[in-house]
Amino acid sequence: MDIGQDPYAIFVGGQGTNSDLYAVRPEGGPPVRITFTNVAELAPALSPDGSGLAFLRGTSLTDSTPASIWVMNLLNGGERELVLPKDAGRPVDVGWGPDGKSLIVSASKGLYRFSAPPAEPDPRPVPAAERARAESTLAVLLGDPVFSRVVPCKVRRDLCVVGADGKPRLLAQAVRDPARWGADSVAFFVGDWLQIRPLG
Repeated sequence: MDIGQDPYAIFVGGQGTNSDLYAVRPEGGPPVRITFTNVAELAPALSPDGSGLAFLRGTSLTDSTPASIWVMNLLNGGERELVLPKDAGRPVDVGWGPDGKSLIVSASKGLYRFSAPPAEPDPRPVPAAERARAESTLAVLLGDPVFSRVVPCKVRRDLCVVGADGKPRLLAQAVRDPARWGADSVAFFVGDWLQIRPLG
């Protein structure tokens, strides 16, 4: 894969403490392993230009609970840890700002903005007035321009879409891990298979 040029998706392979991150082309084919550690890697998020990967890393060889935030430069394999303030709690999710110059981290005790590498991280709480926009970087938004978002349904393991009217509508049943797939599709896992569904 030509980083920053070819389309690809990042996913978590394996379970618990044996999970690593992999890349796959849209047309399928063999996945390419990206991480090779003995702790869990979780919640991958590609930068807008496809050259950076943010993700959460587990605590130890026996615990897959997210404990730290990492950013990998996919062009050279370099990694950098982003450290939350001491009172922030554990990281829960990570996403990129639209311009790729910042990252939003949802932690158990708040929402934080980091400057993306190579800048100094400079973590700071997201002000209340900017919270909705920051939280949108963690959501699966659909369309270009965006017209809906994917949310969990009331029934466990089902996914719904919510549009401008605020009403959830069923997208798919017994699926997990939704992701935006280009401007016109959504992807999610059905068991161990990745299914891509056009928005129409």
